[in-house]
Amino acid sequence: MSGNDAPRPRGFSQVDVFTATPLLGNPLAVVHDGAGLSDAQMTAFARWTNLSETTFLLPPTNPEADYRVRIFTPGGELPFAGHPTLGSCHVWLQAGGKPKRGDVVVQECGIGLVPIRRGARLAFAAPPTTVERADAELLHRVYSALGLEPARVQEAAWLSNGFPQLVLRVDSAATVLALKPDHSALKGLGKVGVVGPHAAGGGVDFELRFFAAAIGINEDPVTGSLNANVARWLIDGGRAPARYVAAQGSAMGRAGRIHVQRDDAGTWIGGDVADCIAGSVTI
Repeated sequence: MSGNDAPRPRGFSQVDVFTATPLLGNPLAVVHDGAGLSDAQMTAFARWTNLSETTFLLPPTNPEADYRVRIFTPGGELPFAGHPTLGSCHVWLQAGGKPKRGDVVVQECGIGLVPIRRGARLAFAAPPTTVERADAELLHRVYSALGLEPARVQEAAWLSNGFPQLVLRVDSAATVLALKPDHSALKGLGKVGVVGPHAAGGGVDFELRFFAAAIGINEDPVTGSLNANVARWLIDGGRAPARYVAAQGSAMGRAGRIHVQRDDAGTWIGGDVADCIAGSVTI
């Protein structure tokens, strides 16, 4: 991308992901045609939208893919992220995109090809997750920055699907919601996710929060990559059923819902997408 093209109108959408009701999920800005934009222009536009992520749709370079997407936070580019995957696919389909494989859309992004199922709601196939032990000294610094009693932590590990996250499994959803993070202290400690179970019978199985001051996002309303990592970690370890619903964003006044399903084809992370803004942007 040369970035030397004169500014021109490009299709633009803003959607809300992991919710069927606008303003209760995680917003995403999508530029329908990123052709000709340089890395610096994409970064500048993402910084201008000031959303957790902004994406740019492009023709695929892999013949197996239906489209290519580049994903930017205000702080730079990501190889993969979950809510931008669902939101970008939704916008691509609405703009007239025709998948090569009927009910499965194949997205190309920094980590490679990501299948996305169509159905009652879009759901992406969770990429493979690596699990690594977390350093005890780092953990105690994180506990302090979160205002979290160490006794409430049942397990901790670094999880990565192209986006490394330190994830803490705690004793309850109430513990997750009671956290009082010091974002300045968290900034140098990496990206941190926390998950805890809800009481049975309430319609939601787990509560999550995600803190990413390290990349300019104090708290993310709903995080697909985190939920993908957590789903693989919990289900593989027998700590969650093959099908469950998670909530995220409650502490921010949002009502994100993440629908997880494990089957023979993989681990699927699903969510609704609500339309908010449609038009064009000149860049």
